[in-house]
Amino acid sequence: MFLTEQQTIEAKIKIFCAANDIPLAALDWKPIPYSGEWGISTSFFATAAAEARAGKKIVVPQRAQEIAEQAAGPVSDVPGISRVEAVKGYLNLYFATSEYTRRVVDTVLEQKTGFGAGPRTGSRVMLEFSHPNTHKAFHVGHLRGTILGDAICRILEFAGNDVVRANYPGDMGLHVIKWLWGYLKFHNGEQPAADITKWMGEVYAEATRRLEENPDLEAEVRAVYARWDQRDPEVAALWERTREWSLEGFRQMYAALDVRFDVYYFNSQEEKPGKEIVEELVRRGIATDERPQGGAVIVKIDEALGLAKELFRTAVILRSDGTALYATEDLALVKHKFADYPDLEKSLYLVDVRQSLHFTQVFKILEIAGYEQAQKCGHISYELVTLPGNVVMSSREGTVVLLEDLLREATSRAKEEAHKKNQALTEEQLEVVAKAVGLGALKYPILARENTRLVTFDWQTALDFNGQAAPYIQYAHVRCNSILKRSQVSTFERLNVAFDYDLAPAEIQLIDMISRFPSEVQRAAADYKPLIIASSAYDIAKAFASFYDACPVVQASPEVREARLRLVTATKIVLANALQLLGIEAPEVM
Repeated sequence: MFLTEQQTIEAKIKIFCAANDIPLAALDWKPIPYSGEWGISTSFFATAAAEARAGKKIVVPQRAQEIAEQAAGPVSDVPGISRVEAVKGYLNLYFATSEYTRRVVDTVLEQKTGFGAGPRTGSRVMLEFSHPNTHKAFHVGHLRGTILGDAICRILEFAGNDVVRANYPGDMGLHVIKWLWGYLKFHNGEQPAADITKWMGEVYAEATRRLEENPDLEAEVRAVYARWDQRDPEVAALWERTREWSLEGFRQMYAALDVRFDVYYFNSQEEKPGKEIVEELVRRGIATDERPQGGAVIVKIDEALGLAKELFRTAVILRSDGTALYATEDLALVKHKFADYPDLEKSLYLVDVRQSLHFTQVFKILEIAGYEQAQKCGHISYELVTLPGNVVMSSREGTVVLLEDLLREATSRAKEEAHKKNQALTEEQLEVVAKAVGLGALKYPILARENTRLVTFDWQTALDFNGQAAPYIQYAHVRCNSILKRSQVSTFERLNVAFDYDLAPAEIQLIDMISRFPSEVQRAAADYKPLIIASSAYDIAKAFASFYDACPVVQASPEVREARLRLVTATKIVLANALQLLGIEAPEVM
């Protein structure tokens, strides 16, 4: 907000230091935690340390304080700065409250949907997430990875990165063979109904059940597998057709969740290249082929690195029968991604916490093999979502909570709550609100929790209009809109409206929360934590609720009224920006 003043202050400090033969180190400015005033601070410890290294007989902390005290004089007359102080080697600069408030509001109103966005970095990042298996149901077990991945992508992009959204469905494996067998034997010629993934899941669960009831049928499954392995035209064509059914069902789910992807990779693509990499690793002595003795192909990672203590353990990269594992395919996938996008700065994998060792091993094996891009790979782990009663997800048994069913229930419950809240809504408005509130209620509990902590979902908390939940934040946005409509003024975007009255504590708190949003975006992007944005959105909504109760707007005196209307407009913009980063809609009415 005060970049020009900061640059002016730095120039004055440089002149002062040059005139006094002080070897000025780089100045690192930090915001001062709000305690009645806003400000920024920098220290002179690095500068004092540089003097000590140059041979001056000084005590670094004392010298840092001396420099801060001496530098305070030349910068004390910069306009917009209310006061300057030197404390324990730090130079603290405080802004005039009314001026700071005006600049925060002006910046939001100027930048609108871009407020909080970082400058383009030119850095390209790929995030791979969601990973459903074709020929199975799309259930609640996929929910967190999908929603979390979408939010991280939105935040990374808003922070200034170029983002590639990647998906890696499991389109081949024993589960697919079981499904193909079940379809050919019991459903041949059938096509999916409207709920594609539900139907696909039912066929899979039925096939599994029949095999458990009659183990002799496993011979038929092996026969289908042999036909697939030989690329029998009928089986291959059926696989391609039914895989597309699954993918279409996935696309419907992603559209309902407002999630998109730029590129799809499939494990069927990576099987052959992965086996070729395994052969190369064996030839080079990195991997050990124990198949002649009835074992698998392994990499003793710790031994290869010369580590005496076990750290990375031994990784199995090909089964004893020569069939591929996840590790086989993931070795190839890393190379595939960087071949497609050579300029990737990072290739990130958002997969649940149980796969942490797996990815550590895959990346380390490629690093041992000399593939430098492996060092650009990273695993973002997360815990799963459970429903009340610790509902267990099992596609094999068919005991899954389907995502489309959960979405329908979310919309239905949200519609009921919205009708209680506002009976004046038309049926058309109610449908729009129910969709926005229902989807927000699903997403927010997942995003408002630490990635690696378990989420137990319950409707009462998710649809709370008065607690830390999406409807509470959405309702704050609606309240802003209501105030602006009642004011009957078309725009509040005129700049340089003074906030030269005594700001109420609730007003100052709201300004403080809004001003932090850009730095929270950068922090969330650096840590891959949508939780930071979810908390920021809630804090702004909560501060607005206090402002709403304590500060008249439409009925205020004219000069206060205009300033507060502009503050309400700014709040509405920032709430909408924060919700957008979470993939949650900001409704106009509720």
